[in-house]
Amino acid sequence: MNTASQTNIETVEVALGERSYEIKIGEGLLADAGTYIAPLLRRKKVAILTDETVAKLHLATLQDGLAAAGIESDALALPAGEATKAWPQFSRAVEWLLESKVERNDVVIALGGGVIGDLAGFAAAVVRRGVRFVQIPTSLLAQVDSSVGGKTGINAPQGKNLIGAFHQPSLVLADIGILATLPERDFLSGYGEVVKYGLLGDAAFFEWLEEHAPSMAKGDVVARAYAVKRSCEMKADIVARDETEQGDRALLNLGHTFCHALEAATGYSDRLLHGEGVAIGCALALETSARLGLCSQEDPSRLRAHLKDMGMKADISDIPGDLPNAKALLDLMGQDKKVVDGKIKFILTRGIGDAFVSPDTDTDVVLAVLKDALGER
Repeated sequence: MNTASQTNIETVEVALGERSYEIKIGEGLLADAGTYIAPLLRRKKVAILTDETVAKLHLATLQDGLAAAGIESDALALPAGEATKAWPQFSRAVEWLLESKVERNDVVIALGGGVIGDLAGFAAAVVRRGVRFVQIPTSLLAQVDSSVGGKTGINAPQGKNLIGAFHQPSLVLADIGILATLPERDFLSGYGEVVKYGLLGDAAFFEWLEEHAPSMAKGDVVARAYAVKRSCEMKADIVARDETEQGDRALLNLGHTFCHALEAATGYSDRLLHGEGVAIGCALALETSARLGLCSQEDPSRLRAHLKDMGMKADISDIPGDLPNAKALLDLMGQDKKVVDGKIKFILTRGIGDAFVSPDTDTDVVLAVLKDALGER
């Protein structure tokens, strides 16, 4: 696999007929956002939803870039963190958009990580029965996953992402340069979603990551650009085949059934970031697959070794604080969106790069995996 010698602007298309859009990937996109967004506008005005942390770092750059293209902008900065992704701040965002007199033909910009992207996209989906929006993801996790594909929503007390809508963006601008401002833990959390793509459908990409991800974590811009592009290509291909998750798109949830239960168990707090949960969840999914005789026991060991090389959480035991027992975690999985007719759909694998949807997994095996991971007798 080759990476470009310089970080030119790359384009990945999400082919969805009339709802098709482009993902632009490269450095400097934030400052030049007006150039890319202006063609979408009927009137030169946009509304920006962001969070307080991102606003301090990047809002002025974005607004200056918009102003350079003659575009006015208003912005609302919500509190940072997963707790924002719930009814109170969602209601605040929707009411602010209405007070700002956002029109049906206007564009809402989501400037932030996965929380803001999901919340702002859902707000755009319901305001005036749907307005267009642009994703400007500022975290690695959002650039490779949550900003692409049109899944929007908020969390409920009963579980993660249970309230939402499919609402595709009109454009995604993934500025690789922004990633330099991420704290190391946030960058590595996003890497949990990157490594997932190699595990679910591209063994060669996983091998590339084993070799290049350490330099990517240290700031290699060319490696970062390639990893984001390859991840987006894989997600775009799956979304184009299955926009509303009736079949293949469920593969993107590799590790997520375990992850969402662990996130609920830790109260959606900073004890466990989403990408950290995905990485642990992928290891548990591979462990379950190995115990079912679907893949070699070397596969989960290989993944855990790579995650540890990256300085990431790789096991449930790496999560600080107390956790519910295995049976309680399994019960939390029963609230997952992937439950059909009372059965949990797990994403399992026949080996690295060969994931599949398993509609009827033996939950006794899953329970045994969880018990061992928790050190239960």
